[in-house]
Amino acid sequence: MTVSEILDPLQTAESWKQAGRNVAIATVIETWGSAPRPTGSHLVIDSEGNFEGSVSGGCVEGAVITEALDVIESGAPKMLEFGVADETAWRVGLSCGGRIRVYVERLG
Repeated sequence: MTVSEILDPLQTAESWKQAGRNVAIATVIETWGSAPRPTGSHLVIDSEGNFEGSVSGGCVEGAVITEALDVIESGAPKMLEFGVADETAWRVGLSCGGRIRVYVERLG
């Protein structure tokens, strides 16, 4: 296994799914202003709360993981948005001046 495979959240998602884990993937689909991670960044989460990757450089990961656990349970995808005007974003630490939109879906 190469370093890029170890660090690629999509490879992790595939591996976890093949191992029988329930998995969700969060993807940055849009950014505005100063965003910590670019569009296309991924965070992979399993039903035990294990995760790999990043959608925000750490500042909103906790909130995204919590929502991903709900997505794994319900099967219903969610669209999340965090930004400086959003009280939730300040509480979870997105104070970089930008906004991000994250799509969270369960892998089939």
